[in-house]
Amino acid sequence: MAHRPIKFAAPPAIPPGSLILVTGANGLIASHVVDQLLAGGYRVRGTVRSLERSAWLEPCFAARHGAGRLEIVEVPDLAAPGVWDMQFSRGVAGIMSVAGLVDLMLSDVEAAVADDLAAVHGMLRAAQAQPSVKAFVLTSTVWAAWTPEADVARTVTEASWNDAAVALAGDASVPRDGKGIAPFMAFRTRVEQACWDWVGREKPRFAFNTVLPDMVLGTVFDARAQTASTSGMVKWLHDGARLDVLERIPPQWFINAADNGRLYLALLATGVSGQRVFGCAGRFGWPAVLEVLKAQYPEKQDFVDLADAGQDKTELQVQSDKALALLRATGQDSWTSMEQSVRSAMESYLSV
Repeated sequence: MAHRPIKFAAPPAIPPGSLILVTGANGLIASHVVDQLLAGGYRVRGTVRSLERSAWLEPCFAARHGAGRLEIVEVPDLAAPGVWDMQFSRGVAGIMSVAGLVDLMLSDVEAAVADDLAAVHGMLRAAQAQPSVKAFVLTSTVWAAWTPEADVARTVTEASWNDAAVALAGDASVPRDGKGIAPFMAFRTRVEQACWDWVGREKPRFAFNTVLPDMVLGTVFDARAQTASTSGMVKWLHDGARLDVLERIPPQWFINAADNGRLYLALLATGVSGQRVFGCAGRFGWPAVLEVLKAQYPEKQDFVDLADAGQDKTELQVQSDKALALLRATGQDSWTSMEQSVRSAMESYLSV
């Protein structure tokens, strides 16, 4: 996949050539953050839990952007005491905190919040101690603002939090199997809230923003290594696999993976701070994805049928133009369509 050329509308607040730390660099979201940063002229230090499982990263991005600009370091435990005081956090101009627990069926919210905050608070404290750090971006999710439900009208603002999920997750009268993915949503809500609380309390000298993407679709850089992703779900639908999982995912919003990565780049470049940036390019549902696949592969006659899942009726009053303005600050005028995102995902998996 060729990236759209980066054309900064103004001199970047953090100059190209600076070193940016990206956690969880082998994941779908983070790998696109890495890609966009490299395309923008930055150097990247990416953390992974296992160098062996992430050996594809350096050659992949060297082929795309040239050798010597991406360094991969192994950090098996992001929450280990003192881990962020080590040398790999030094000399960086920005930190992109992307890695995090992805367990939709977690049951112990308190433990998950404690573990994640041990890592993120460690990064924030390390950033505060490093004079070179000018920006910190935390990856959250729209699920920290609301629970997607078909045909439910609601209004979401930048001040919205998923209090309903937090309440349901903490309701001892409801058995775990009656809570669905509310505990995971509650976990993500509480982590983002705690980070904003830290920023309000500590008043760091660096810019702090959060990115809240919804369903992320698009190219995967290594189809063998990046199977466990939302883009991978597109292939499930193509293959008629794991429909029980897909049918539990209600209609909501989506964003192209490269567009989402570009939001992080734009936050560095523009120097804005104190923003919750919603990564919501358009409405999404699996029946619509299925129609794209049928048009893309007309020779395939055995696509499954999906029941009508209803429509997302969330009204986003979140200054969506703010996210689009960030894209435009890097030379991209519009969101990538769902159709193109689905095609890119499938082309990635069918090319191997």
